Amino acid sequence: MRILVVTVVHHPEDARILHRQIAALRERGHLVVYAAPFSARDARPRPDLEGIDLPRAGGRDRRAALRAARTLLAERGPEADVVLLHDPELLLALPGTLRRWRRGGKVPVTVWDVHEDTAAALVMKGWVPRILRPPLRRAVRTAERLAERHLRLLLAEDAYQRRFRHVHPVVPNLATVPAEPPAPPGTDRVVYVGQLSRARGALELIETARQLAPDIHVEAIGAADPDVREALGRADRDGVLRWHGFLPNDRALARLSGALAGLSLLHDEPNYRHSRPTKVVEYMAHGVPVVTTPTPLAAELVERHGCGLVVPYEDPVSAARAVRRLADDPELRLRAAHRGRAAVLAELDWRDRAAGFTDVLEAWADERRAHTGAAA
Repeated sequence: MRILVVTVVHHPEDARILHRQIAALRERGHLVVYAAPFSARDARPRPDLEGIDLPRAGGRDRRAALRAARTLLAERGPEADVVLLHDPELLLALPGTLRRWRRGGKVPVTVWDVHEDTAAALVMKGWVPRILRPPLRRAVRTAERLAERHLRLLLAEDAYQRRFRHVHPVVPNLATVPAEPPAPPGTDRVVYVGQLSRARGALELIETARQLAPDIHVEAIGAADPDVREALGRADRDGVLRWHGFLPNDRALARLSGALAGLSLLHDEPNYRHSRPTKVVEYMAHGVPVVTTPTPLAAELVERHGCGLVVPYEDPVSAARAVRRLADDPELRLRAAHRGRAAVLAELDWRDRAAGFTDVLEAWADERRAHTGAAA
C-alpha cells in the first residue's frame, strides 16, 4: 500500500506515530509518506523515509497549519491507498477535500487515529477561555460523531469506545521490550520521560527533585509547555534537576537503563482517567520501578503487577518518600523491576500488536478496492 501519514500537532519523532505505527507499516513492506512539522520542531525526516514539512498547529492560531494540510491532502491524498490522520484538527481540513477526491474519482481510505479524549483535553488548554470550553466540548463531540460516519477510526484506549456508537479497532500505546536484559535499577538516579506540563506534574517533579537532592538526582526528558518552561530551565540552571529537553524516542529510552525509578506525576484530570500513561509501560519494559499518581489505569498496572509504588496527587513529599523507600530496599526495587518487565513481555509488548495494526489497514484498503471494482 501507499500510506500518507499526517500530523500538524505531534512531534515528528512521536513514538506512537513514527516508532510504532510507521515502523510496523514499513516492516510489512508498505510505502509511507510522512507529513509533519519538521522545521517547527527542529527535526529532519529520516533519510530513508519521504518527509513533507508542514507548519505546526499550536495555541489559538492554527489556520496556517490547516491550510497547508488541506492543500497537501488535496494533492497527495489521491496517490495513497490509506490516509492516516493523527490530529482532531485535521478533521476541519476534510469536508472540501473529500468532495474534491470524489470528483476526481480516487478516494483513499481515510483513518483518524484517536490519541486522546479530545473534549477532555480541551479543558486543560490554557489558551482556551473558560467561557468557550462548554460549547467547544459540544462541538468536539459533534465532530466525533460526524467523523465516525465518514471515516475509519482507530482508538488508543478501550475506554474511548464509549464516545462512539460503533465498535472500532483499538491500537494501544504499548512499549517494545529491549531484547537485552536491562541493567538492574541503581540507587541515585530517577527519570521522567514525556511531555512536561502543569497537568502532567512538571512543577511537582521539580519539587520532588528538591526533596531528593543532593544524594538522588532527577532527569527530565521531554519538551515542555510554555507555562512551565521557565521553571524547568531555572531548576536545571540551579542544579535541582537535569532537563534534557526533547530527545528522539530511542535516545530518551536509553536513559532509562539503570535508573532507580521512573516518575509519572499526572494530575487528576478527565483526559487521564481513561488513558494508560505510555511512560509507565516504558518504565516497566526497561526494568525500572514505577512511582505514579493514582490515575486509574496506571495505578491498576502498578498494583496488579507489583512493579512500583502509588503516591497521592500533587504531593511531591510523598513522591520523594516513595523514591527513597525504593533506594533503601534493594529487594523491593529488584522485585518491582523484574515484575514490570515480565508483565510487559506477557501483556503489553508492541511487537505482539504491530501485526494487528497493519492487518486492519490492509483489510480496509482491500475492502475499498473491492468496492471500487464492483462500482466500476
